[in-house]
Amino acid sequence: MTYNSEETDLSESELEEYKYKYYKKLKGGDLKVKISNSAYRCPFCPAEKKVDYPYKELLQHASEICRSRSRGVREVAQHLALEKYINRYLTVKDQSDDQLFVYPWVGIVANIKTQRGADGRYVGESGTKLRDEFRNKGFNPQKVHPLWNHRGHSGFAVVEFHKDWAGFRNAIMFEKSFEVDHHGKKDFYATRNLGDKLYGWIARDDDYNSKNLVGDHLRRNGDLKTVSGKEAEDQRKTSTLVTTLAHTLEVKSRCLKEMENKYHETSTYLNMTMVQMDEMNRSRNEEIRKMQQNAHDHFQKIYLEHEKATLQLEAQKKQLEEHEKQLQHREAKNETERKKLHYDKMMIERATLEQKKADEKVWRLAQIHKEEKEKLHRKIIELQKGLDAKQALELEIEQKRGSIQVMKHMGEENMEIKNKMEAILKEIKEKEESMEHMETLNQTLVVKERNTNDELQDARKELINSLKMGTARSTIAVKRMGELDDKPFLTAAKGKFLGEEAVKAAELSSLWQEYLRDPGWHPFKVMVDKEGNCEEVIDVADEKLKNLKDEYGEQVLNAVTSALTEMNQYNPSGRYIVPELWNFRENRKATLKEGVSHILMQWNMHKGNKRKRT
Repeated sequence: MTYNSEETDLSESELEEYKYKYYKKLKGGDLKVKISNSAYRCPFCPAEKKVDYPYKELLQHASEICRSRSRGVREVAQHLALEKYINRYLTVKDQSDDQLFVYPWVGIVANIKTQRGADGRYVGESGTKLRDEFRNKGFNPQKVHPLWNHRGHSGFAVVEFHKDWAGFRNAIMFEKSFEVDHHGKKDFYATRNLGDKLYGWIARDDDYNSKNLVGDHLRRNGDLKTVSGKEAEDQRKTSTLVTTLAHTLEVKSRCLKEMENKYHETSTYLNMTMVQMDEMNRSRNEEIRKMQQNAHDHFQKIYLEHEKATLQLEAQKKQLEEHEKQLQHREAKNETERKKLHYDKMMIERATLEQKKADEKVWRLAQIHKEEKEKLHRKIIELQKGLDAKQALELEIEQKRGSIQVMKHMGEENMEIKNKMEAILKEIKEKEESMEHMETLNQTLVVKERNTNDELQDARKELINSLKMGTARSTIAVKRMGELDDKPFLTAAKGKFLGEEAVKAAELSSLWQEYLRDPGWHPFKVMVDKEGNCEEVIDVADEKLKNLKDEYGEQVLNAVTSALTEMNQYNPSGRYIVPELWNFRENRKATLKEGVSHILMQWNMHKGNKRKRT
């Protein structure tokens, strides 16, 4: 390109000097043409005008500035240097699409200086030193392998670059740097006196197929590929990866759909279960409400009857007071009648007081009966009718006794009242005899039930003794309530004590079994539900249990709390292990009937086996 020096203050030689200065900086790496996604950026443009150009457009950009007459001399010199650098070093893919290169990308270094050693073998520069030199020049090689033969260092080395396109560009720049100094491949094979300078080039198909040390190394470690072939291979790999990812996404989508269907099914089942539980709770609450309403109605009826009797006494008192006023207005002179009137009034007041006491007593008795019903309504539902009759009889007797107290004060001089009082006493006696008969019958039933229960308990104990030698694999067997399960301790010990798992697990299990037997250790707290029922539950804030969980894990804690709950349920005071007849299939306490059936089944099987042997 020509440049008109008459329009500037610098001569043509000074322009060339500036051009060489900037070209040298580009070549040495002091100024870099940044590469991003196969695009290049001009290192001389201002920061606010930085643009990424494809290879040809970057060359066109440098040429336009060089031809412009409105640009400064320095800017023209800079872009002249850039144009020269592009023509020498950035013609990478455009010139080499159909050439066969060794892949992974490899450079060859020749004419490495060697010296004969004391043993007669040649030695030369190490690969690490050469690698560092090439990195400082901006070629970024991965490794440098000197090639050796039977005489030692051969004077050749192989330079390995990265497998990506950036590695390919570095390999081309590596080759161009040697060609600029006339130390490329052609120069190496054309020059007789090589001197001490290094020669280098990128490995191609002729190097790969050569019958020398370099060719052997390249054939062992690489393959031949064109640039276009490598691009097609990358595209195939990308397409395969996309297809694989699409298939994986489809499989994951199907799995997600199946999980959503299972979630909806489970949610529907849980909703139906909750509706059933709500219906059961509603029925139970309705039954409790009816029982409470019946008790309230009965108590209200008794209260109204006593209120009626009180009103009647108040009415009689008012009549007597009115009669007294009439006698006072008439100025009755009969002292005996006046005293009698006063005495009758005093008797009525005493009778009223006694009636109030009797009312309070009946009220308290009814209240006690109501509380007992509310607390025990679930346990005595079968005996409700008999209990109601007994309570009614007691209330009736108390009422009669209250009436007798009234009549005692009113009937000392009234034969009619005395006769009524005697009749009531006779009725009370008959009622008490009837109540004693009911109580005797009830006690007989209780004793009979207790004896039957004792017999059943004795039979259960004998059944437990006979099944103690059974195994947990049987459906019905004996479970030692409050005994620790050793398996979680052994599992925890395997992660902490190598070589001593069994011993440490046994020691730890024995220690916590002793803790369970200690009545002084009671890690429970009382919980009260909405209905006022109390229940003892494990206190998870207990210090011993927290330390156990932190040190040995959740499974060991569950084993201890399970045994502790069983111990508290079956023997809270003595704190020793209690054998219990257990249904292992349903994980519950077995009935006596189940235990007897199991014994009979075992006996029949034993009898059948014995017959087979005979």
